[in-house]
Amino acid sequence: MRFAALRAPWYKGYLAGGSLMMGADHVEHAITYFVMWQLFHSPVLAGFAVISHWLPQLLFAIPFGALADRFDCRRLIQLGAACFMLASAGWAVLIATGTLQPWHCVVLLILHGLAGTFWGPADQLMLYDIVGPKDLPSAVRLMATGLNLGMLVGPAIGAALLFTVGPAWGMAINVLLYLPFVVYLLLVPYDGHGRASDRPAAARLRDVLGVLREVPAHPPILAVMVLQACVGLFIGSAVVTLLPEFGELLELDQSGLAYGLLLVAMATGAVAAGVGLEAIGRIRVSVRLAITATIVFATALVAFAISRSFVLSLVVLVIAGMANLTSSSTSQAIVQLEAPADRRGRYLGAYAMAGNGSRVGSGILIGAIGAWLGVTWAVGIDAALLLAAAVALLLVVTARRRRMETAARTAVEPSESDAVSES
Repeated sequence: MRFAALRAPWYKGYLAGGSLMMGADHVEHAITYFVMWQLFHSPVLAGFAVISHWLPQLLFAIPFGALADRFDCRRLIQLGAACFMLASAGWAVLIATGTLQPWHCVVLLILHGLAGTFWGPADQLMLYDIVGPKDLPSAVRLMATGLNLGMLVGPAIGAALLFTVGPAWGMAINVLLYLPFVVYLLLVPYDGHGRASDRPAAARLRDVLGVLREVPAHPPILAVMVLQACVGLFIGSAVVTLLPEFGELLELDQSGLAYGLLLVAMATGAVAAGVGLEAIGRIRVSVRLAITATIVFATALVAFAISRSFVLSLVVLVIAGMANLTSSSTSQAIVQLEAPADRRGRYLGAYAMAGNGSRVGSGILIGAIGAWLGVTWAVGIDAALLLAAAVALLLVVTARRRRMETAARTAVEPSESDAVSES
């Protein structure tokens, strides 16, 4: 069924609200990163902005997933939105009064990172509750598409606000962009637990950490967690920060248009992939699909690293965006469908910790190799490492499946021979 999740009541509004929330998130990035650089010219602060975005995922994703298992997910998402709004309001006041200091930036960036971590597991449980397991892959793909659309539109809105009403008023207006989703969640009749038979018991710290010990008992979840951890560690979001240097290597013009095209290429590919997959109809999610898409993603980035043609670079970044959305949305759906119902939020938190938390290391890894060998070698080597890891994981998954099929045939054959002897 094409665009199957859109048939579910309340999903369209939920998709629109989540996409708008992601757009507001990136409006804040566009304005605050510009202001921080203009005021302080601090590479350390710029690096901390990236770390603060992903470190909370590494530290708190599982505990916040446990909260999503236990409490009303609508309220947790609203709490995350409140943190986003408080951060935007804080930026607006400090910028308007001219009192912004580096330590203020650190506090507000941490608050922003915590808001995103609160939102993640609760959002995924809401998707499951609204559409059910049958249409969940469609819901996850469409939401991922909407979030990438927010990533495309958000920076453009941020730049427009920055150069029209100024950064202070821009951040004040950004607070209002979160409100529609907050209000919509007051009306939605789902709380993230409607399809669960019972509410899980309160989680203790050792129980939360125990999820990591449980994951190997669910091989599909383990496989996609390892896969997305490799994506986060080797690539993450570090490629975007290196695009200006690639622009110089490609000898792009200084108008900004070419740089802008490179910046939005991957998000454009992701949106195209999401719409295209939904237009095709029902796509069966599988671990092999997720891994194969990651192989395409890594291969495209290797091609980007060695390319000296702007057109080729643009094309392979679009392909990379398409493959990355396919991989991440498929992996997310696998975790949702395979996780135990009473601990789904915890498993989603563990998945977020692996996929998003590992991104803390990607900037360090690419930065270290880049300082040693240059940015093209940094991206090329890391993409090649991701390619090797994905191929190795595909071989392991394929070998395991063949062993299971052989075992199943072996179990059937004695039964058939017994039946013949009895006859």
